[in-house]
Amino acid sequence: MKNSLLNITFNTTDALGLAQWWASAFDGRIVDENDGWFVFVSLGEGRPGLAFQKVDAPAGGNRLHLDFGVDDMAAAVAGLVSAGATVVGERSMPGFTWTTLADPEGNEFCVAEHG
Repeated sequence: MKNSLLNITFNTTDALGLAQWWASAFDGRIVDENDGWFVFVSLGEGRPGLAFQKVDAPAGGNRLHLDFGVDDMAAAVAGLVSAGATVVGERSMPGFTWTTLADPEGNEFCVAEHG
């Protein structure tokens, strides 16, 4: 049996709203809304989907972590911040730099330049 990643799922009190934010921020598109209780976002062919599951109250803190590769980190971070993300911190280690951000509900993710 072949295993493959289908979706990365967020628990959220506003599944449709958060799905719209992620779709807009990363040039994705909502492909299924399910009346706002389980919303799917496609980020393009060959990429895992993002899913947003409506819950009364998310349990605990950030339950997942996403890393995105971009061509221009400064421009990507600026665009994400202007869309409603917040910068959590700038990080680096020898030969690699990235920025940790949070979406409008506080879910953290990282952005780094390809290569």
